[in-house]
Amino acid sequence: MGRIKGVIYARVSTQRTEQETSLQRQVDDLKAWADTLSCEVVEVITEQQSGFDLEREGLYRMLDEVRSGKAEVILVQDDTRLGRGEAKLAVIHQLSRCGATIFSLQSGGELELEAGESTVLAIMAKVEELQRKWMSQKISWGMRRAIHERGYNPAVNLKNQGQGGRSRKEVPIERIVDLKEKRLTFEEIAATLQGFGYDVSRATVHRRYREWKASLEEGEYISK
Repeated sequence: MGRIKGVIYARVSTQRTEQETSLQRQVDDLKAWADTLSCEVVEVITEQQSGFDLEREGLYRMLDEVRSGKAEVILVQDDTRLGRGEAKLAVIHQLSRCGATIFSLQSGGELELEAGESTVLAIMAKVEELQRKWMSQKISWGMRRAIHERGYNPAVNLKNQGQGGRSRKEVPIERIVDLKEKRLTFEEIAATLQGFGYDVSRATVHRRYREWKASLEEGEYISK
C-alpha cells in the first residue's frame, strides 16, 4: 500500500523577522512527524499573514492541492495555524468538503475540535446539503414543465447519432455555468444532468466548463 500524500501548512501572524524562526520550527517538526505517519509530503506551504484573513495565497494553494487529488491530508501544528475565529471554521469546512483529513501535531493525530465548533461545522454542512437539494429540485421542476409543456426530450443529447465513431456529447453549457456559479461541484453538476437524461461524466462537465472559460477569455462568449 502506498504512502498517503500530504501538504504541510505552517503560518505565523506577522511579517516580523523573529517570526521566521517559529515558522521554520513548525516546518521542521511537521516534516519529522510526517515520517512517523508514513506520509509523503508533496508540498510545504508557509505564510506570514493574519489567521483572520481568508485571502491568503498559501491557503488557496493548499485547497488546490486537495481538490486536484494531489494530497489527501493536511499537516498543521494546531488548528489555529489554519485560521482564527470564523475564518478557521470556513477553512476546515472547505477542506472537509474536498475530502481532506487534517492532522494536528498538537492533537497527535486527526484534528480535534471543541464541541461548539463541531456543531457549527455540522450545521454548515447541512445548510449546503439543503441548498444543493433545493437547487436540484428547482431544476427538476423546470425540466418537467419543459417536457410536459413543450415536448422537450432530454434523452436526445448526442450529435451525429448512428453515424459511427465516437460522438461528441452535447451538454447544456449554460446550465453547467449556472450550477457552477451556485457553487456545485463538477461531480454534483454531472449527477444533476444525468437525472435529466444527459449521459455525461464529471470529466466531461469539467472539460466543457474549461472550454467555456477559455472561449470567454477569447471574447467568444458574452459574460452574464
